[in-house]
Amino acid sequence: MGKIRKKTALIFGITGQDGSYLAELLLKKNYIIHGVKRRSSSANTERVDHLFDSLNFSNKNFFIHYGDISDGTSTLSIINKIKPDEIYNLAAQSHVRVSFDIPEYTADITGLGALRILESIKILNLKKTKYYQASSSEMYGLVNKKNSLNEKTPFHPRSVYGVSKVFAYHTTVHYREAYGIFASNGILFNHESPRRGPTFVTKKIVQGLVRIKQGLQKKLTLGNLYAIRDWGHAKDYAISMWKILQYKKPDDWVIATNKENTVKNFVNTTAKKLSLKIKWIGKGINEKAIDMETKKTIVDLDKKFLRPTEVDYLKGDFSKARKKLKWNPTITTNELIEDMIEEEISK
Repeated sequence: MGKIRKKTALIFGITGQDGSYLAELLLKKNYIIHGVKRRSSSANTERVDHLFDSLNFSNKNFFIHYGDISDGTSTLSIINKIKPDEIYNLAAQSHVRVSFDIPEYTADITGLGALRILESIKILNLKKTKYYQASSSEMYGLVNKKNSLNEKTPFHPRSVYGVSKVFAYHTTVHYREAYGIFASNGILFNHESPRRGPTFVTKKIVQGLVRIKQGLQKKLTLGNLYAIRDWGHAKDYAISMWKILQYKKPDDWVIATNKENTVKNFVNTTAKKLSLKIKWIGKGINEKAIDMETKKTIVDLDKKFLRPTEVDYLKGDFSKARKKLKWNPTITTNELIEDMIEEEISK
């Protein structure tokens, strides 16, 4: 019998939260992994350093390439060199609030980046390469609060990040229909982990409250306490990405938990787990949380953290993925918060 050929995956956005969990999963599944990272003066590989030796590249199944999806030539060149079985596009300017400040850059990376990868697959005529597009629940934007959102819910994005993700989503569908490329969208609702960047609200809350508990920080300042989100664990969601590309045909999938939480609930749960007794007082932008023991304000609000247009409600109906992909979230929001707290305390 001949040796079974290992599958090759190319991950754009490998140094991010999702990229690192996906790389771990694929290494366990015996893939050869190629990741693309932007050149910067700092290493920026801390989320994947445990998977490879960045100095000696001792892991023979894991390789990092310098590239950038804002550069069509480098994107085409990397794809041509590797000719992977699977391409995962997880690269984006992924901070929604920041997309209001740098809209053009966000559109270029988050929107046109996907187009550059798909156009490369088309130009190189890579018939067997499967493409995964990291789509986002932010594409839904303005929605009816009563409904869980599924693959048929219309999009009404409320940020250039959301608009760019809609462009990338439809580009993926277009290249699938026009050129027969195996191109799928995973519409992932909010997913967090200990590897989340510190400017994202969940990490900011956990990090802030742990530091307040340790006496290293006086208070935590937030924006909209009443935004409703559907929070899962990035580790679960990485499994869905892989399953989406193993399905018999390309398609679009909602990945979520179908549970809702407010930012305020997230604060309350985190505080409780840290044995911080808090009491909320005030209304609107003046609402704040008082530490019942010290009587000091430990959470307050600032208008600068509000978006010009807010997405008030996101809850995803993942019944299609549950039925056809046999995918289910296994980690609850509660367990996610515990995981994030544990990692923060162990720093």
